[in-house]
Amino acid sequence: MSLKNFNIAVQILKEGVEVICVNQVTTEEEYNNNVFWVTGSDENGNAITTNVCPHSEITWTKVKEEMDKL
Repeated sequence: MSLKNFNIAVQILKEGVEVICVNQVTTEEEYNNNVFWVTGSDENGNAITTNVCPHSEITWTKVKEEMDKL
């Protein structure tokens, strides 16, 4: 499964979500460790991120289901 499929799956679940992946995402552990969610930007325009998904409708289980369909 590619990063492209991961990003497509996230957009299917919630359009417009900004996410940064630092490596492949094929397991829940990778989802928890390799994915950073953009929550805003600082005064210099740099992304503010968190590794805890702020979107309740996006979970590893749901992302995996969408990725499997692609």
